[in-house]
Amino acid sequence: MPIDFTIDFIQIFTAFMVLFAIIDITGSIPIIIDLNSTGKKVHAGKAALISFGLIVLFMFLGEGILKIFNVDIASFAIAGAIILFALAIEMTFNIEIFKNDGPKGHSTIVPMVFPLIAGAGTLTTTLSLRAEVSTVNLIIAIGLNMLLVYFVVKKVYLVEKILGQAGIYILRKFFGIILLAMSIKLFLTNISAFTH
Repeated sequence: MPIDFTIDFIQIFTAFMVLFAIIDITGSIPIIIDLNSTGKKVHAGKAALISFGLIVLFMFLGEGILKIFNVDIASFAIAGAIILFALAIEMTFNIEIFKNDGPKGHSTIVPMVFPLIAGAGTLTTTLSLRAEVSTVNLIIAIGLNMLLVYFVVKKVYLVEKILGQAGIYILRKFFGIILLAMSIKLFLTNISAFTH
């Protein structure tokens, strides 16, 4: 399938907002501060670059991997919508559904890159977005999110000071509701593939 190089700012904005909500880097600020304060320094550039590479790689290879298991994009998008729905419930109601547990001593990779930035939710969402957003616009949206990730991780104490505890809390709740609406839209858009 040829790559469409047309820049669509609406697509970029939509994909950016969906990924911003799912990555929820502002919601990870307390975790980043905690890691840094316990001597497990999180490297901003490394975290953003590895995450970008991982997400883009999965965007291109994910479909091939799905074909091995005989799963189509619409089915995967529905599965992604369910994961987004669960994450939205977690963000909105403060219920822990996904445990962020992994090996210790690799703070930039685990838990920062995986699962906080390029976790199952982000990878699933990226692949699901391919059904609605062109490849170039999606890569731009991923890149913009990684720039934001870099800034937040690099200037974590400044961002926390600007937003405050209440600001971070409100932002998390707001994007939880947005994510909830987006997960329902993604589900309804792709379920129509099975009803026609």
